[in-house]
Amino acid sequence: MGYGVIDTSNGQQRMLDCGIIRTDPGRSEGDRMVEIASDLRQLIRTWKPDLAAVEKFFFYRSSTTISVVQARGVVMMTLARFKIPVVEFPPMQIKLALAGFGHADKDEVLAAVMRELELSQPPRPDDAADALAVALTGWFHGSGLSQQ
Repeated sequence: MGYGVIDTSNGQQRMLDCGIIRTDPGRSEGDRMVEIASDLRQLIRTWKPDLAAVEKFFFYRSSTTISVVQARGVVMMTLARFKIPVVEFPPMQIKLALAGFGHADKDEVLAAVMRELELSQPPRPDDAADALAVALTGWFHGSGLSQQ
């Protein structure tokens, strides 16, 4: 699961941190959910976010659907326990906010993330870059700076 932390003070945005929360696939589902919650709590304590932006999940047939929904539930519960407001965006809205159209491809969204955060290198792995796109969309949405 990717995460991205941005600072939006003084009307500008900059990346503070990004990465992924990785769990051991050999562990039970319950243990993996505990690990996600623990890692997320540590990130929250470190960065003390004012807002969390989360990508909305759309159901489709996949062998990972249940795991994704469970992980998302852990994320939402953990954010609620810390009383962090959450905004949610479907993938098309994220693409629209960053690239200007809802059917942008990954490279176009990545280029927009790099431009907005003035990054010289793409954030890695891809899930971290995607999380930064969601974070930027949250900021654009809350500040009225939507790129639409």
